[in-house]
This record gives sequence, C-alpha cells and structure tokens, in this order.
Amino acid sequence: MTADTAEATTTTRRGHAYSLQARLMMAIIGMVAIILASIALGTSAILSNVLQENLQTKVQSQTQELRFGPQSTASAVLRAGFFEPGTVLVVSNFAGVTGAYVDGDTVRELDADQIDDVVNALVGAPASEVIDLPGLGEYRVASTGSAVLGLPLTDVTSTIAQILTTIALVTAGGLVLLGSIIAIVIRAGLKPLRAVAETAQRVASVRMDQGEVSITERVPDEQTDDRTEIGQVGAALNSLLDHVDASLSARQQNEELMRRFVADASHELRTPLASIRGYSELSLRDRTLSDTSHEALSRIQAQSLRMTTLVEDLLLLARLDEGQELVYGTVDLTQLALEAVGDARPAGRGHRWEIDVPDEPVHLAGDTSRLHQVVANLLANARTHTPEGTTVTVSVRRDGGEAVLRVHDDGPGVDPAVADELFERFSRADRSRARKTGGTGLGLSIARAIVEAHAGTISVSSVPGDTTFEVRLPAKPSDPA
Repeated sequence: MTADTAEATTTTRRGHAYSLQARLMMAIIGMVAIILASIALGTSAILSNVLQENLQTKVQSQTQELRFGPQSTASAVLRAGFFEPGTVLVVSNFAGVTGAYVDGDTVRELDADQIDDVVNALVGAPASEVIDLPGLGEYRVASTGSAVLGLPLTDVTSTIAQILTTIALVTAGGLVLLGSIIAIVIRAGLKPLRAVAETAQRVASVRMDQGEVSITERVPDEQTDDRTEIGQVGAALNSLLDHVDASLSARQQNEELMRRFVADASHELRTPLASIRGYSELSLRDRTLSDTSHEALSRIQAQSLRMTTLVEDLLLLARLDEGQELVYGTVDLTQLALEAVGDARPAGRGHRWEIDVPDEPVHLAGDTSRLHQVVANLLANARTHTPEGTTVTVSVRRDGGEAVLRVHDDGPGVDPAVADELFERFSRADRSRARKTGGTGLGLSIARAIVEAHAGTISVSSVPGDTTFEVRLPAKPSDPA
C-alpha cells in the first residue's frame, strides 16, 4: 500500500467516524426500536390468531344455527334472519344452488360465477377455511353439506391494521422522546469529557520547545468529580498538567542558569584570552626567539584567536537568548548582500560568486551588523562546505511584506541525516560536505538566533547540486504613503 493510498484510507475512515454521543444514541435507540418492533409484531400475531379463532367460532356457530326449507333460497334465508353486513350464503336444495350476500341493509344475489368460485374454493378444503372471492374479498367459510356460510375478514384485517398503525405512531413518538431524553442525559454526562478534550487541545497549541512556558489551562473543578469515571480522567489530566508545568518551570530555570553561566563564563574568559593574545604578540616581537619558540608562540596566538571567536559566539548567543544585543535601524538588504559577497570573494577565490539583486533597494528594520553577520555566516558555510569551482549565488527579493535573501550553491548538498539539526548549536555537516578547516558549529545557529530575533525565519532545501538557504524578514513598505 502506497503512502497516498494509506492516507486516503485513513481519511475515509475518519470521514465515517461518529462521536461517542452519536454511537451511544444509535445503540440505545436501535435496541429499543428492535424491542418495540418485536413486541408489536408478536402482539399483532397473537391478536390476529385470537380474532381469527373468534371469527371461525362465529362462522361455525351461525352455520349450525341455519334453518331453511327444501325450497328456500339463499337470499330468502338471509332476509329472514339477522346477519351482519358482508355475510355470504350459498344454499343447495331442491330449488337449486343459490347464493346471496348482505350488502349493508340490502341482500344481493350472487351471480353464477361467484357461486362457482365459492363451490370450487371448497373442493378438497377443510370444513372451515379462508377463501378469496373475486369482487368481495377474503372470507372465512364453514360448510354443513347443503349450505355454505362465510363471514368477511375485513374486520380482522382492519383491526390489525389499526393496532399496527397505533403501535407505529406510539413507537415513533416514544423513540423521538427517548432520543431527546438520551441526548440530554448523554450530553450532560459527557460534558466533563468535552472539558477534558478542550483543555487538552488548548494545551497542545502551546509551544513548549523553548522559552518560558507556563501551562495555566486546567479542567474546571466541577468537571473533576472523582466519583465518576470521566471526572477521574479530568482530575488525572490536571495532575499531569501540574507535573508538566513544574517540569517546564524547572527546565526553564536550568536553561536560565546555563545561559547565565555561559554568558558569565564567556565574559570572564574574554580578559584572560585577550591577555594571552597580547602577551603572545608581544613575545613574537622578540627577535632573539628560536624557531621552536617562535612556532610555539604562533600556535598559542592562533588558538587564542580561535578560542576568542568561540567565546564571542557563545556570548552573542546568550545575549540573543536574553533579548539583548540588537540595535535597530534601517537596513538596506540589497547593499548588505553586495558588501557580504565582496568580502567573501577574497576568502574563496576558488569559488564563483554571483549576485542577483533588484534595482530598487529592499529596506527593513533591523540591526545592520548582526544581519551582515547572518549573510557572512551563510557565505562562509557555502565556501567551507563546498569544493572549489562551486558557484554560489546570493539573491535578494521582496515577496509581499517580506524581504527574502537566498544563498544558493550547486555543491554536493546537505546530508539528509543532519538536515534536521543543521541549525542546532555545535551541529556539524562533516558527513555531507568536505571540510577544509575546523569550525565551532555555531555559525548557522547564530544566524538562526539573529533572524528569529528579527521576527524572521531561516530554512534550507537541499538536493545534490542544488542547495538553498532562505532568510525571510519583515520588510518595510516600498511606499510608506
């Protein structure tokens, strides 16, 4: 299964997901509906059997009570007695086979075809049976040999239909009422769970990876009743948030202590390092030094300069973390890029340096020296980690309300294994690019800290032969009016 197929399947499954309240309501209402439908069907079946048996008893009773002479016709018999509407009678005697039925207050004769239907329906049938008479409907009939009496099933069917209709209406109304009550009860019961979910969502939106973080969101006290299962979940979440908040506070304190230590240590190291560099420079002026001593002092001076650079970088990072060190003014990003490329050319004579800037300057509010350091670090990174012959292109553009600076090279690219940590402190890309000189691993982290202090972003996209570092900063309007 491909990633796209898996994502589509997951989306489909999520699209058909129902809330807990909906599932509970469907389960309860569905079960009650099945029970009520079963009761209705069972009741109607039992009642239908009872009515059928009563009708059968009534037919047999009236059949046995029939009294007629050898010359009596069916219509005469029906007129002489008290028979309910719809009664059918067929008589066979010396007068022949005659038939009639009661139509309201009138007795009507059956035609020959209807009489044949009654007679044919009873051929081979039990003494009491249900037959269908065309034009008249279904009848339950009973035979005494010379006469056949039938009563209609319309009363039975209409009674069953009325009962089923009544049950259906009552059931529908009851289910609607039940659904409303269940919705209210479940909504009230799940209110603490929704409070837990809302609290968790608000906490999830808080950025906790850096800076001072304080989690003030909690599940309301009225939703943390430990006598209920959901209330226990809310109480447990509050306890968890308390622990996380305490841990974040402890982490922040440790970071502040470490930042203060780094700043203090860097500040204190500047003086002895300056003394070492000064004494080494002074000693190197002594013409009586041997070659060995001169080389040793030169190495001491070089390492002191390297250590001074590292200390200055650490001090800068510490001050940026504390929100210090920036001096705002108007910065011409176009001019800054031109100057940075001009400074990079003498240090990277084996590289090809190109500049692509617009005719109009791109201005922004920022610290000129620090932003120059960002561009210088990116160019130094490109020079250091790419072989000679690589083309490095610096471009500046305005993109809406942002000033965009890109540093592109066609070198071997960044190793994907270190791409995610490229802007971390003391991160090195030795595995992806050939390095000629050592470094502190702080250049890109300083660039990110300076860019983020200007409310901007820095990112990298890289494949072999195409690596681009992009810096986006809020730009001043080209036309202030």
